[in-house]
Amino acid sequence: MRWTLKSTPEKEKIKKLANDLQVDETIASILCQRNIETFEDAKKYFRPSLEDIHDPFLMKDMDLAVARIETAITNNENILVFGDYDVDGTTAVSLVSSYLKTIHPNIATYIPDRYAEGYGVSYLGIDFAHDNDFSLIIALDCGIKAIEKVAYASEKNIDFIICDHHKPGPEIPKAVAVLNAKREDCKYPFDELCGCGVGFKLIQALGVSRNQTIDHFVPYLDLVATAIAADIVPMNGENRILAFHGLNVINTNPRNGIKAIIHQVKKTELTITDVVFIIAPRINAAGRMKHGNYAVELLTEMDLDAAIEFAAAIEIFNADRKDLDKKITSQAIIQIIDNNEENKFSTVVFQEDWHKGVIGIVASRLIEKYYRPTLVFTKSGDKLAASARSVKGFDVYNALEECAEFIEQFGGHKYAAGLTLLPENYENFKNKFEEVVSKTIDKALLTPEISVDAEIELSEITPKFFRIIQQMAPFGPMNMKPTFKSTCVRDNGYGKQVGADKTHLKLNVFQGDNQKTYNAIGFNLGDKMEHVQNDFDIVYALDENEWNGYKTVQLLLKDLK
Repeated sequence: MRWTLKSTPEKEKIKKLANDLQVDETIASILCQRNIETFEDAKKYFRPSLEDIHDPFLMKDMDLAVARIETAITNNENILVFGDYDVDGTTAVSLVSSYLKTIHPNIATYIPDRYAEGYGVSYLGIDFAHDNDFSLIIALDCGIKAIEKVAYASEKNIDFIICDHHKPGPEIPKAVAVLNAKREDCKYPFDELCGCGVGFKLIQALGVSRNQTIDHFVPYLDLVATAIAADIVPMNGENRILAFHGLNVINTNPRNGIKAIIHQVKKTELTITDVVFIIAPRINAAGRMKHGNYAVELLTEMDLDAAIEFAAAIEIFNADRKDLDKKITSQAIIQIIDNNEENKFSTVVFQEDWHKGVIGIVASRLIEKYYRPTLVFTKSGDKLAASARSVKGFDVYNALEECAEFIEQFGGHKYAAGLTLLPENYENFKNKFEEVVSKTIDKALLTPEISVDAEIELSEITPKFFRIIQQMAPFGPMNMKPTFKSTCVRDNGYGKQVGADKTHLKLNVFQGDNQKTYNAIGFNLGDKMEHVQNDFDIVYALDENEWNGYKTVQLLLKDLK
């Protein structure tokens, strides 16, 4: 891996902040790197306040969206809350529908079938709305490119409100309101909300005329935090405030569906990482293996016993999903080796019977192995459908735009996208994509990078130092958990490979004359055991290890040389 040490901010700024906050200079330097340079900045950062979230009416079309929903309530219209089948979509549908039900009885939800309808707003969904007398559809986490579909709905006298966060195309659909902070003509101060975040702004705006303050909406933040974590949006600005308070709801008073998932895994206090690896995959598994409706039913269930039953069913979907993604990943690796494609700049693989619900996960697994932009295709009806994933620093959405001549449709963002194409265009697309990547990617991006916040001595890791690092959570893009480098450390001789197949590394490290040792665990670093006989350098994050009720700081090794 490439170890890149972040540049050190100005000495004077560091000194002043360290003095103002009464922290050491390493902490002050890390804060300055994150644009936290004053006492006031630090206060907002360490104590995220719901009072600092933005007025929802700053978002373009919010007034129109609220007016249309109020008209629907006055006229007793039926409202259909429509959303994508992933975590962001199903949490958004659960959030908006459960709030609307508190102010209007005629609310139903609709999640498109991943296989029959595909991603986003569907003609089937609009026909369902027409057949069941819905005159308003609120689309969440999708719709920004649904120009023909919104026009089709309009012919059937169905209005649309779109709440999306994906990159708009050159034309905006002719909906009653299009809420998307990424619109060129939208002046909303924060443009990195997830789909559920945009849904949250909508219900917040609806609450204004009902004299509902932000406190009224806190119980919905468990859903928003789950979506923020799962959708990997930047963990700064408004997202950080919503995630911070949402995580608190998850740990103190979550809705029954989330409570039931936590009950399954028997974990006490969850971090944002736990939300990513425990809650999100289970919600996702419903849409991947069966139908996204299961997730919405789980997340809106008012009876805990029923929620526990739903969660048990979803647990089975998740186990099936894990088996499938392992199997398909190994088939894809065999295909890459057989086709002699291990040294290309991109990975594009296809097998017609691969399960459409897990190809995105498989793409991520292939990146872990080959570290390059990756597409995994399967057959979907009479077309081929793919999930695209990218490596840090490379915009896969832009690369797909360059291949548009061979694509039927595509959407997404910098690091993740989805597309469909005709089977006869697959080979041409594959060749073109490889050509585009090989010409445009900076070759350094093909080696995974570890960004190091600071080089420190192990002796700097005091209880106070660790406590402050912990208080920097929740972590995510733009606010990653600090990574440190320490040089010339040694193992005390008790280091060993651990895990069923010896894939992990467990060490006790010390530095220089200071004989104090620190427990260190390196997942998937078992093959580095040979490097720990003499002095070596490490990069790591700090973690808490709990054993028999006793908590200690441990180093979470990312790499060693």
